[in-house]
Formats: sequence, C-alpha cells, structure tokens
Amino acid sequence: GNHPSLPQSIDNKYQKKTIIIINKYTIMKLAIIIASLVSSVAAFAPSSSVKSSTSLNVNELELGVTEPLGVFDPLGWLESEPEAFERRRAVERKHGRVAMAAVLGNIVHNNH
Repeated sequence: GNHPSLPQSIDNKYQKKTIIIINKYTIMKLAIIIASLVSSVAAFAPSSSVKSSTSLNVNELELGVTEPLGVFDPLGWLESEPEAFERRRAVERKHGRVAMAAVLGNIVHNNH
C-alpha cells in the first residue's frame, strides 16, 4: 500500500519494483517446475537406441589386466597361491565398498 512518509512517486516506484521482482521469481519457479517435469517424463520414456552386442572373450582371471603391463602381481601370489586369489579379490571389493561408504559418511557428516 501507500506509505504515509513517502511521496506518491517514490511509493509507485517501489510498488513497480516489487511487482517486477515477484514476477521474476514466479517465472523462475515456473521454469524450474516445467524443467523438472520434462526431465522426469524423459527419464521414463522408452529409449530408442538400438541394442548392440559385443563379443568379449574375457577370462575371470584376466580381469584387472592392464595393457601393456599385464596382471599387477608384484609379490607373485597369483602363481604361488592361486586358490586364495578369488578370496583376495572379494576382500578387496568389500574394502573398496566400505571405503566408499566411509567417504560418503564423512561428506554427509561435515555438511550437516
């Protein structure tokens, strides 16, 4: 409304600026809502990509091979204790997952 202490011309300028600011925020909110709706619809739309198949001849023991170096086994455990290789690989995966959860927990803890 009108402010008793402000002249009429100044009061009109403030009203116009307020209306412009409200309109900008309304337009921004609408744009965000429309963008989120479009993206959510696109996320569940069927994909039109063509399925292609690749023929990978990978041996389970060759996973982790780095070209041109080959398997990284500096202590020779793969040849001296091949029965423990799968257990070591499983333990390494578990430790990696625990480490990723710890990093995520640290990030969440430090930001809240």
